[in-house]
Amino acid sequence: MSEKLRVGILGATGMVGQRFITILKDHPWFEVTTLAASASSAGKTYEETVKGRWKMDEPVPEAVKDIVVKNVSDIEEIASEVDFVFSAVNMSKDEIRAIEEEYAKAEIPVVSNNSAHRWTADVPMVIPEINPEHFEVIESQKKRLGTERGFIAVKPNCSIQSYTPALAAWKEFEPTEVVVSTYQAISGAGKTFADWPEMDGNIIPYISGEEEKSEQEPMKVFGHIEDGKIVKAEGDLRITSQCIRVPVLNGHTATVFVNFKKKPTKEMLVEKLRAFSGKPQELSLPHAPEHFIQYLEEDNRPQVRLDVDYEGGMGVSIGRLREDSIFDWKFVGLSHNTLRGAAGGAVECAELLKALGYITKK
Repeated sequence: MSEKLRVGILGATGMVGQRFITILKDHPWFEVTTLAASASSAGKTYEETVKGRWKMDEPVPEAVKDIVVKNVSDIEEIASEVDFVFSAVNMSKDEIRAIEEEYAKAEIPVVSNNSAHRWTADVPMVIPEINPEHFEVIESQKKRLGTERGFIAVKPNCSIQSYTPALAAWKEFEPTEVVVSTYQAISGAGKTFADWPEMDGNIIPYISGEEEKSEQEPMKVFGHIEDGKIVKAEGDLRITSQCIRVPVLNGHTATVFVNFKKKPTKEMLVEKLRAFSGKPQELSLPHAPEHFIQYLEEDNRPQVRLDVDYEGGMGVSIGRLREDSIFDWKFVGLSHNTLRGAAGGAVECAELLKALGYITKK
């Protein structure tokens, strides 16, 4: 019997579910054994279910082609077959909150890409390099749920990944006001250009809910645990944002203006970016980038075509750091939205949860 942890993917047929499958294809710790989706997909093989709507560049992995897709609502059956699940279901937020809690109460750890539980006070929302200590709140969550091994952990929105790591690297200089605009790829909406021809040569200056997430989620990431709950960051940091959909397949770019309470030099800021690392690097997790943040000196970098796949899509690229006439400094950031921002970030969270003993084999 394989020593790998048995993994289920909830919402396996959507774009993020497909990305989970490709990332986990040869994973040293995890093996995909169960796939679940809506009732309309249940009962078919995975290959049949995604025929004509497979969105990844590489073909459907052989290991999952013949897995018969289950109904995501068959919680008891799925829970009997897996050690933990990744959640990428496409439901209303209320439905997602309910079904993820049901899986947790069935003693299954849930690592979610969804936003439904990001503001549940005892659910950790983690970028593994930045706030791994937030996983400690899981013990309080398990008491609330009445579970021994079941819990929910989430990763933040993909839109914050291209600038929040820089703010974390510069924490000692005490960022205060931050103005950010994100230029977000269409895969963030689960689309390709074939699905969304209107985006070819177009820009849409509105993405529902993204600006609120971009402004508020970093505040939870930078928060602390108090009385078994995660409390938003206290202090002077304030973030305002605009989020724009652009005709790019993969890669969220951010332009950022920032003021600091302490006044660092450019050399100090660049040094902190290049030196920044965290628990995933310390533990050499399978999907941890060796260098989390790269700083690019060229005036025309970072670029999506050149830099989105930095560190296998799990790293963050920063460039164009320069003094501003109104703010202290401004820069451009880039991250891969379906790797670092979505499925890859969730996989790295699961790896860290396993390494810390929160996810174990049954």
